[in-house]
Amino acid sequence: MTEPSPGAASGKGEQTRRLIVETAIRLFGENGYEKTTMRAIASAAELSVGNAYYYFSSKEALVQEFYLELQREHSAAVESILTAGGAFGDQLLGVLESGMRVWGPHHQFAGKFIGLAAVPGSPVSPFSPESEESRKISLDIFQRLVDGTTTKMDPALRAELPELLWLLQLGVVVYWVHDESPDQTKTHKIIQRGVPYLEHLVGLSRLKVFRPVTVQGLALLRMLR
Repeated sequence: MTEPSPGAASGKGEQTRRLIVETAIRLFGENGYEKTTMRAIASAAELSVGNAYYYFSSKEALVQEFYLELQREHSAAVESILTAGGAFGDQLLGVLESGMRVWGPHHQFAGKFIGLAAVPGSPVSPFSPESEESRKISLDIFQRLVDGTTTKMDPALRAELPELLWLLQLGVVVYWVHDESPDQTKTHKIIQRGVPYLEHLVGLSRLKVFRPVTVQGLALLRMLR
């Protein structure tokens, strides 16, 4: 069996990394996360166990790489939306719908990863230090959305909104994972109906009468941190 060595050229090394990740995700879906070993992943990818460990120190590291690839793909998919700018609702709808298109092919086994991410202290949690890079990519998407929107809002809300939108997206993903409707149409409908409502609330935040509600809501967010 011929395999790339750890010292192979960077292009070949990247191909090997992708092969390992794709093989791992397939086996996780077929056999379950717990039953899939690094040895099994290496065998299915036609690599030595040592070579697989050279690229990824653990199964958790493989999941992290998978998350990172999805975030990069999502970031590329929304580039034209963010560059165009415009109203808050239009941009947010485009970002969330693009996310669903990126996640779509992985719906069948995505639930297995949600369970891993929900374990306190898990390195694959979206809040973990290990997830910092993929989290930053996602937060940057929403930061650009907020910075570029033409929708007026309370300045304090504008400062906190990127993180709130990131948390909203996490909630959408959890619902999407459990959505068994054809092509997850229920999730699409919730996004399409919920975004205009959220846009209305964001716009109302600039009115003085809603200032106390905005202040209390943001204080609660800071407490949750």
